[in-house]
Amino acid sequence: QVQLVESGGGLVQPGGSLRLSCAASRSIFGFDTMGWYRQAPGKEREMVATIARGGTTNYADSVKGRFTISRDSAKNTIYLQMTSLKPEDTAVYYCYSLLPITRRNDWGQGTQVTVSS
Repeated sequence: QVQLVESGGGLVQPGGSLRLSCAASRSIFGFDTMGWYRQAPGKEREMVATIARGGTTNYADSVKGRFTISRDSAKNTIYLQMTSLKPEDTAVYYCYSLLPITRRNDWGQGTQVTVSS
């Protein structure tokens, strides 16, 4: 069973930065894709950023140029560096993984990010 543990959320002022971390219970190169999704109150969960096993990244239009997804295979961890944060970035951020072949996906427990003055 895959376990994903997020950390790094919190309260930040508009224009500020945060870095989220997601530690996986297995080698991250065993996943087809990993990434970050978010869900704001009253809204559907949406993709924020993903990184494929080969390193290809994908971003939601709303975060392009502000957020960066990266990984550290030695730590089995992916990161989401968030800059120029806006109030509309406020949401619970979830780490996501997708296994090859079985196409099973797993989710972390989520970490709250609040952007407010």
